Amino acid sequence: MTMNVLGYATHSPTDNLTPYRFERRKPRADDVVIDILYCGVCHSDIHSARNDWRSAHYPLVPGHEIIGRVISVGSDVTRFKAGDHVGVGCMVDSCQHCSACEQGLEQYCKEGSTYTYNSIDRHDHMPTYGGYSEKIVVSDKFVLKIPDGLDLAGAAPLLCAGITTWSPLRHWKVGKGSKVGVVGLGGLGHMALKLGKALGAEMTLFTRSLSKLQDAHRLGAHNIVLSTDAKQMATASGQLDLIIDTVSYVHDVNLYVPTLATGGTLVLLGYLGDLDPMLNSAPLVMGRKSVAGSLIGGIAETQEMLDYCGQHGITSDIEIIKIQDIDAAYERMLKSDVKYRFVIDMASLLTTSLSIQIIMP
Repeated sequence: MTMNVLGYATHSPTDNLTPYRFERRKPRADDVVIDILYCGVCHSDIHSARNDWRSAHYPLVPGHEIIGRVISVGSDVTRFKAGDHVGVGCMVDSCQHCSACEQGLEQYCKEGSTYTYNSIDRHDHMPTYGGYSEKIVVSDKFVLKIPDGLDLAGAAPLLCAGITTWSPLRHWKVGKGSKVGVVGLGGLGHMALKLGKALGAEMTLFTRSLSKLQDAHRLGAHNIVLSTDAKQMATASGQLDLIIDTVSYVHDVNLYVPTLATGGTLVLLGYLGDLDPMLNSAPLVMGRKSVAGSLIGGIAETQEMLDYCGQHGITSDIEIIKIQDIDAAYERMLKSDVKYRFVIDMASLLTTSLSIQIIMP
């Protein structure tokens, strides 16, 4: 039988999120049924809910930074058992046989990953709904183990913000002696600083506001460069092996390319779209520099990141909210009024559930 679940959904780009009951699929033999405890709030949730990417299917239940407790497992599942603390990130399936999937890069699946919400299940063709809800059913291949002792609420954003920054740090082999820049101090940027420092890199934050000085140092920045100051930018010229650009809107990346060392790479994480102004190729050619992009990470890489965070006690800086306050949280996020990630305590959904039961005939 399918599973009737309560969540919060939006029904159009201009609607608030409101209580919504929907059906989860009947668990399959390889499925894990999870009671959701916490769900991080990602900027992608806003983009999806408000159809900024012109791909939303309504009703839409956002949420892909999910921490929960296993309720039950299918007959083929051996890695998990009832009571385990687990995570679910941005994906819940992929084709499992293309060249990307065979390399553990399910995020680049040639047939398209099945996303945790606003996607279609590739087996039964039911819509996927996200973590702003009571429970979720996920194939065990896409369920992640949460290390013992890791704060559960603080671990939720690791499933997106954490892995999105960890993946390029690992791909470009950041370690002791590396020099890494971070553009933007938000949900992604603060995780890039924490993870880069833990890996042994010298971290530089580019910012337009000196008000972030104290926080940046606390989070792991060794150097802070005011990007609006030409003299400070010139001083940073030719220094960095890697720049992680987390800015989610149109901005001039040409400003940061000169700070790359020969052979360095600027990797775009936050912005999807045309660069404006156009990218100047001259410093790229003259210094064998690169501008690249990166998505999230594969499942094995995400588990590696979680295990590393467990060993080093790394979690996100969060503010816990109730599900009833999600629309206000969206507005605050758009004003960058959060340090540095909202996380929904899904126990607050019980209040909604009780009120619904009271008014039901």
